[in-house]
Amino acid sequence: MLGAIIGDIVGSRFEFYNHRSKDFDLFAESCFATDDSIMTIATAKAILACQGNWEILNEQAVKFMQKIGRKHPNCGFGRMFYRWIFSNDPEPYNSFGNGAAMRVSPCGFMANTEEESKLLSRRVTEVTHNHPEGIKGAEATTIAIFMARNDASKKLIGERIARDYYNLDFTLDEIRSTYEFDASCQGTVPQAIVAFLESETFEDAIRNAISIGGDSDTLAAIAGAIAEAYYGIPLSLKHKALTYLDDEMCEIIREWEKCLYRK
Repeated sequence: MLGAIIGDIVGSRFEFYNHRSKDFDLFAESCFATDDSIMTIATAKAILACQGNWEILNEQAVKFMQKIGRKHPNCGFGRMFYRWIFSNDPEPYNSFGNGAAMRVSPCGFMANTEEESKLLSRRVTEVTHNHPEGIKGAEATTIAIFMARNDASKKLIGERIARDYYNLDFTLDEIRSTYEFDASCQGTVPQAIVAFLESETFEDAIRNAISIGGDSDTLAAIAGAIAEAYYGIPLSLKHKALTYLDDEMCEIIREWEKCLYRK
């Protein structure tokens, strides 16, 4: 999941000031961990709290998204999600926003099978984004991560996503000059996946995602999560990203990494 967090932090300063080029410094003083990182960490914590009992994942997802999210009210939540975070009776609100895909990466790393990937993805997503396109965006992201970490080739990943989820019949060069901000899953996930498919390294996937403009932090979070599964993450980038997170978030990441190591 750290790939998503790195992508989010790097992309945070470009969300409303798009940079349509791959030439930029990865980290800057103006970078910060947005709601993408915070909800990814909350998702990981919810999965850890289940201890393999996925029957309670829905309630744990609600619990930790609210618990952790309420500590960071100004991190960039959308209006509807903000209301959900602070609601005393949180209910799904039929969203197909790209928040479903930005936070789902822990599911792809924890699952042992594709079916389990889909199950975890749906359970952490449907508590808010229960629109079919929201479920689809989260599942496509999770499947791409699961395949990447299980040594599938980019060709196979691309074919699977194109067959079951989205049309990927475009290149970044073709869309770079016209692609606009789109906060939906269907307008973000395919582009983020192509950013990964066209990449040569983990860092290159992040640069690809940001170079097309749009919702930069979320595009880079999704592409970064898949790239982590495929390439791994350079230690220098991991250590730098952790400096943008508070102690609680760093502790959850350590707990998460220990759990994955034991798998």
